[in-house]
Amino acid sequence: MKPQVLRNQVKTHLLEQIQKGELEVGKTINLAALSRQIGVSVTPIREALSQLEQARIINAVPNRGFVVTKLSKKEAKALYELIAQLEVMALESSVFAADDIERLREQQIQSQQVQTFAERLRARFEFHRLLVEKCTNAVLLQILDDLKARLLFYEQGLGANASFYENVDNQNGAILQAIAEDNVPTAALILKMNWMVVLDYVEKQMPV
Repeated sequence: MKPQVLRNQVKTHLLEQIQKGELEVGKTINLAALSRQIGVSVTPIREALSQLEQARIINAVPNRGFVVTKLSKKEAKALYELIAQLEVMALESSVFAADDIERLREQQIQSQQVQTFAERLRARFEFHRLLVEKCTNAVLLQILDDLKARLLFYEQGLGANASFYENVDNQNGAILQAIAEDNVPTAALILKMNWMVVLDYVEKQMPV
């Protein structure tokens, strides 16, 4: 198997463990145990960990190794604001066909139908993925994926709030409506507001 494939396999496995809470904040990642668990040598594991460190999902601590790091209020603000700006850039450079709009509409409906907090969270992130997938700037999309992985991990522990998700769903619907009307500037404005609403909610859940 190619090194890049192995590295991506390890990266996906680690992200799933973090998102499920199996790798807790402050816990050191045991390379040898991980190697035995997924049947991959230590080299691609180190490469995957280095990529996750660049995305600020984990941190390399001297004499300890790689550790799952906690998100601070300062970092949260910087991440959400940056993602908002990058998604707006991606949206403004995208062209939506009728099929693309229909996929977004189906995802929006699904987001409103799922029951559990984890499902709603994943559905929200999937809506945003579909929203920018037509952007032709592959580097921009990769940066967004890495940044969102950090946020997805952190938001897992924030708990559910029905009114928050109702507000976010309404904004997503407004974004979709603006795109359907070929009004990208309005869609971009609502999209930025959407991320700021999420940021406000996240900051209120974090300790002072």
